[in-house]
Amino acid sequence: MVDENEFFREATLRICSSLEIEKALWNCLTYLQDFIPAETILMNVYDPGLGVIEIVAGAGGQVRNIPFPFRMPMSHAARKIIDAVRANPDGVSQVTTVDRLADFELSKPFVKNFNIPDASALVLRLKLEGRFLGGIVAANRGQEKFTQDHARLLSLLNEPFAIALSNYLRYREVLQLKDLIADENRYLHDEIRGQVGDEIVGAGFGLRHVMDMVRQVAPLSSPVLLLGETGTGKEVIATAIHNLSPRKAGPFIKVNCGAIPETLMDSELFGHEKGAFTGALSQKRGRFERANGGTIFLDEIGELTSGVQVRLLRVLQEKEIERVGGTEPIQVDIRVIAATHRNLETMLTEGKFREDLYFRLKVFPIVIPPLRDRLADIPILVQYFMQRKAREMGLVQIPTLASKAIDRLMNYQWPGNVRELQNAVERALILSKGKPLVFDDLGEMPEKMTAKPDLPDEDSLALDQVVSRHILRVLEITGGQVGGRNGAAKLLQLNPSTLRQKMRKLHIPFGKRAGTFRKFQEEEKAK
Repeated sequence: MVDENEFFREATLRICSSLEIEKALWNCLTYLQDFIPAETILMNVYDPGLGVIEIVAGAGGQVRNIPFPFRMPMSHAARKIIDAVRANPDGVSQVTTVDRLADFELSKPFVKNFNIPDASALVLRLKLEGRFLGGIVAANRGQEKFTQDHARLLSLLNEPFAIALSNYLRYREVLQLKDLIADENRYLHDEIRGQVGDEIVGAGFGLRHVMDMVRQVAPLSSPVLLLGETGTGKEVIATAIHNLSPRKAGPFIKVNCGAIPETLMDSELFGHEKGAFTGALSQKRGRFERANGGTIFLDEIGELTSGVQVRLLRVLQEKEIERVGGTEPIQVDIRVIAATHRNLETMLTEGKFREDLYFRLKVFPIVIPPLRDRLADIPILVQYFMQRKAREMGLVQIPTLASKAIDRLMNYQWPGNVRELQNAVERALILSKGKPLVFDDLGEMPEKMTAKPDLPDEDSLALDQVVSRHILRVLEITGGQVGGRNGAAKLLQLNPSTLRQKMRKLHIPFGKRAGTFRKFQEEEKAK
């Protein structure tokens, strides 16, 4: 004789012992085995839209290595039976005793997936507040069959099992919403940054050719491969491509392939199912899945292992991924932008990078020149970094540059490119103590690698003056003409009205005052 009250109390305590439903089922099964000859217990829900049963959790030797949730499509006959139960949950027996699973229509998918045709089972239909939720299956491959006494004991646990299943489904929904909120938060940050502007300094000078290519490829969904030395601003260019594309309303996911441990690479990029490996306590979406509808930026693509390269090739070809431990492909709509400072062609010859992946990525390569090849951008970059870093440091007044400071910067090779220049400006601001900025810590100045570009002779290098002088040089070429096929706006790749607005701001005469242009130009040269 079993004390049903004590049985109900002890079993309920174990069912509710953990938010991790699989752990709770193991605790419950250990207790139930003293009363019911069950080797395995499964908890499932039915998806009427897809016509599949989803096993959300299980416990027992037969399911120890199965990644949950596990989905099984149901036959047409099985769906009709389930739909009838859902329509009238009170019209059928709460517990069904099955002597042989292969003979029971609803259990045929279990037989196929778990290879237990001769097992017997108890099937408990879970109801909560008059609504059919799912089911509990207690199975036994041994000789001992389930009896009506066993069925009655299991039926006592309908409400605790139903509440546990309902709580789990809501908990899973919360986790999914949490992931969506994280994506929305990342998207909003990208939106704010897009409005404030990741300003591409030098877009009209040293990076003009790069920006022309960016504008050409941005409206498309073709993969882009950014090539250039470390610190040249590949991430900024990738951001510009995304912000100028039709995908700008979607997420922009950045992945530093060199910063992710090899053992976690698959999980980080493609996600994993619960129980896929030790420590996988819940389902996780990978970076590719999070980038759905937007852009994924794979920085340092040359650091990927050969195995990940194969899976990345599949993403590019099939537009689908598969989570670690998963059995179903997941369609993704993404644009891939890859970047590297390494020589991929050398890696091809050494067998370290797949040839097919290389040509898939190299649909539209963009080479970003190093800073030493665009020295004309250094004055503008220095002023930009001085203004931004001074604002971040809370300086009331932006310090000036010491005499000949710009010459030291122009004569340096900048192996760290724009990033090194930014750090040098920040370091000089910290050490300046209100005095003009000097860059004495750059080390011994090497011989100039290239001829020094035309720069103003004056110590002052204010951005407005640099822009004004450049516009004047172009106007001199066009004879003062602003618009038209041979006008300054055409050469500067600006809208004529935009150029006139800039000229008005800089007090450069045009239009009816064009007759004074020559005089204004001479005055500027005489200053």
